[in-house]
Amino acid sequence: MSRSEARAPPAMQNVTRLPAANSVPASRQPPPPTAEDEEDANSYDSDDATTLSMLEFSLLYEEEKNELHCNIIKAKGLKPMDSNGLADPYVKLHLLPGASKSNKLRTKTIRTTLNPVWNETLVYHGITNEDMQKKTLRLSVSDEDKFGHNEFIGETRVVLKKLKLNQKKTYNVCLERVIPDDEEGEERGRILISLTYNSQQSHLIVGVVRCAHLAAMDSNGYSDPFVKIHLKPDMGKKAKYKTQIKKKTLNPEFNEEFSYEVKLAELAKKTLDISVWDYDMGKSNDFIGGCQLGITAKGECLKHWYECLKNKDKKIERWHVLLNQNNIEADD
Repeated sequence: MSRSEARAPPAMQNVTRLPAANSVPASRQPPPPTAEDEEDANSYDSDDATTLSMLEFSLLYEEEKNELHCNIIKAKGLKPMDSNGLADPYVKLHLLPGASKSNKLRTKTIRTTLNPVWNETLVYHGITNEDMQKKTLRLSVSDEDKFGHNEFIGETRVVLKKLKLNQKKTYNVCLERVIPDDEEGEERGRILISLTYNSQQSHLIVGVVRCAHLAAMDSNGYSDPFVKIHLKPDMGKKAKYKTQIKKKTLNPEFNEEFSYEVKLAELAKKTLDISVWDYDMGKSNDFIGGCQLGITAKGECLKHWYECLKNKDKKIERWHVLLNQNNIEADD
């Protein structure tokens, strides 16, 4: 991977909401249902129909613009969630794997109904062909509760590699009663790290280059991130370093380097903890996400460590996924 490729951050996403009249242009209206379609739709009507909820939506990937258009059309037969026998439903989209905050989009809430009609288009920008091969779109329907916890109704998932480029596809699916993913183990952003082992000075040089798409921890929709690194087993006070704090950003650039004096044979037995934190004045800092590099790591984290050990005096840069698994010690 070239340096320029390594520095390229993952795709950015944001939301574009279009009026209902413009959501599905007349030229792209789906064809009228066939007799077979009607039969399929009616096949869900049974004695158990009250437990089944349907969601209708369409997806279109515009390759030239690198845009994924998600038109949330309507839902039917949702489970009653409120004491009045109705619900206040909304749909949330989440690209998996992906940072918990920065790539979730949601529709408006439709009040007091079990058959909501949204006709709302949400757009992910900067989605590459590679993303389309690797990502899954999760669509979940929940009931908004003003005074408590929003309640999960049901979800469906679409493997995006099955979607044909530049061709809109309409789905009418039964929502599954899957328990929502726990955010434990969920991607919380990415970090670009460089490793260099200086053989002449017996130093490991760790570069904290930048982060991308961090989870927002503050009410303003941003974080005030900084990065901590810790080489373990402990080497005393010189084992821990912190970067500067970057204010109000989810895509901070640090470009800071830290040096550890350690023999190569010893380095093979050590683990480098990397954690990203949101700075909060006057109270405990919030853990955003972390990863570990070392011989006990897996995947890209293990590969990066081995590349550093094998290629002495060469700077190796790699992106790593930050997970919400706080096995890092509490911030100090």
